[in-house]
Amino acid sequence: MGLIQLWVDDPTLPNAPPDKLFNNAELSDVEVFSLALHGESLPLNDHFTLGELRCHDGSDIVLVHPYLVALLESIRLEMGSPLRLTNAYRSHQHNIAVGGAPRSKHLYGMAADVYANGIEPIVLANIADSLDAGGIFIYDTFCHVDVYGFGRRG
Repeated sequence: MGLIQLWVDDPTLPNAPPDKLFNNAELSDVEVFSLALHGESLPLNDHFTLGELRCHDGSDIVLVHPYLVALLESIRLEMGSPLRLTNAYRSHQHNIAVGGAPRSKHLYGMAADVYANGIEPIVLANIADSLDAGGIFIYDTFCHVDVYGFGRRG
């Protein structure tokens, strides 16, 4: 297991979320990493590394919410095949450059845009919904998932 423990495996851990794991994330739980210090290959869990969640603008800092990593791992395990990320954390500057929402959850490491080869985004959305993800938005080639709030769908 990597640096971020999957609370799914042990709900008795301190700070384990109550009944809804993937939709009650708090900003205070966001973890700050440095690519220079920790390295892109730092495992966050069994299948995801820090480099996969980094911002694509080349910035050193990466914000990661542990619930997001747990959600991504849960979706991957449910699918039984690799899950790919097009975006996870975004710096403020990069979020503006890509036309992201001003209060995007990507800014806090609480959201990811995901796809899987040969699997339609609606399938990923249904899996995320079955896991009670906070926000789920379906696009042509990917699915946005986040761990903030509940019931935001699109």
